[in-house]
Amino acid sequence: MVMPSYRHTTSVVYAVVLFGLWNIPGARVIINPLKLFAIGWHELCHAIFAILTGGTIMRMSIDPTTGGCTIVQGGHPPTILCAGYIGSTILGGLFLLGGFDTLVAKILSFVAGIGLIAPLSLVQDKLTILFTLAFEGLLIGFWFIDHACVWSVLLACCNVGAQVHCYSQALRWYMLFLGMLHILYVIWDITDEKFFRKPNDSDCTQFSYLYKSVPAHAWAVFWITFQLAVLVGFVLIGIASFKLTADQMYVEAARFLPT
Repeated sequence: MVMPSYRHTTSVVYAVVLFGLWNIPGARVIINPLKLFAIGWHELCHAIFAILTGGTIMRMSIDPTTGGCTIVQGGHPPTILCAGYIGSTILGGLFLLGGFDTLVAKILSFVAGIGLIAPLSLVQDKLTILFTLAFEGLLIGFWFIDHACVWSVLLACCNVGAQVHCYSQALRWYMLFLGMLHILYVIWDITDEKFFRKPNDSDCTQFSYLYKSVPAHAWAVFWITFQLAVLVGFVLIGIASFKLTADQMYVEAARFLPT
């Protein structure tokens, strides 16, 4: 079983790696498929709550370079704005839980697969399409590597005293990586606006337009604090809820879509 301290360290490393890949020119293109997934979900949350509050979607776009934009007529602006960061945070937290348990990771891998493929309907850049297929390939590969390990454990359990040395954790690390990408979305949103001057304003800037007495940087501090608090909360939930050993996790996961 992966110890919680390792997960904490890995989460920090992933955050640093993501910050670098998101902001280093040239390297940014590598994670374009993941950015499209994160931006697309964020904008979809805006759109859903716009409709739920009586608004009409006039236009919605997602782009790994210029960011996302959802133009709404009517609805309840504060609720619509909050929905983006809150939705990103909740999905990120769920992916984080996938880093604690193989069965959860396998279930969430289907969400990840759909999330990666769905934005391709809006993409024409061949390199981005190629990288998307590569990330999908990794996801499928990790799924079957873990699945093979499950059956290795089951076969070994039939032999008394057999030792099991199959501890593939690739799929869980993949889910943990996606979790950090989504749950810290506000940081990526702000860095795109401040460092790369994307034409679409961040939600923090939009909040400052809505509440003119509160500047954008204050909203940034608020939402970063919120997302970090939720991050800690989900890590604690994972530690408290998932206490199986690696062998026990793989036996449990074997019942999910056996092949």
